Amino acid sequence: MQRIIRILLIILSCATLLSGIALRRLTAENERLRGNCEALTEDVRLYRTRADESAASVQALQLEVSEFRKQHKEDAERIRALGIRLRRTESYAKSAMEQRYAEAVVVRDTVILRDTVRIFEGGDRWSRIAGIIAGDSLHYDIRIVDTLHQVVHRVPRKWWFFRFGTRAIRQEIWSSNPHTQLVYSEYVELGRRR
Repeated sequence: MQRIIRILLIILSCATLLSGIALRRLTAENERLRGNCEALTEDVRLYRTRADESAASVQALQLEVSEFRKQHKEDAERIRALGIRLRRTESYAKSAMEQRYAEAVVVRDTVILRDTVRIFEGGDRWSRIAGIIAGDSLHYDIRIVDTLHQVVHRVPRKWWFFRFGTRAIRQEIWSSNPHTQLVYSEYVELGRRR
């Protein structure tokens, strides 16, 4: 009789432990989905800093690799084209920016034709320039559109044919605008607080 009670206690303890583990996983998944719902319903907050710099704030989505493949097919293909395995990807970010310049410049040392106004415009899908030359001044408006893509991924250690662990964490950034030349990038990973 005591043996049966011990076996039942062991089975009950295992069932309680497994239930606790399952409950913890479901709670974490529920929290992730709640955060994703908030992130999807929240708009990007665009603002200017105290130094009058343009800034944006957005809540991060937490997607699993399979979800990312379904919802971001083109981005997943771009990441694969870079030679990065999607399962080693730590994070992915995409930012679009537009640059606008509108100025008036005085034109000097030229022959001025009276009552002549010249209008010019041109560009492509990423940049556009338009302006007016009237008398001795030039008024122009330049617009540049660009999208930056960023992938942070783990680089595995290699020994012979085996890949294991993490040797480094790398950041890859590319621009959709062919006229853009990336000049600087920095990625800082902060340790997790306890």
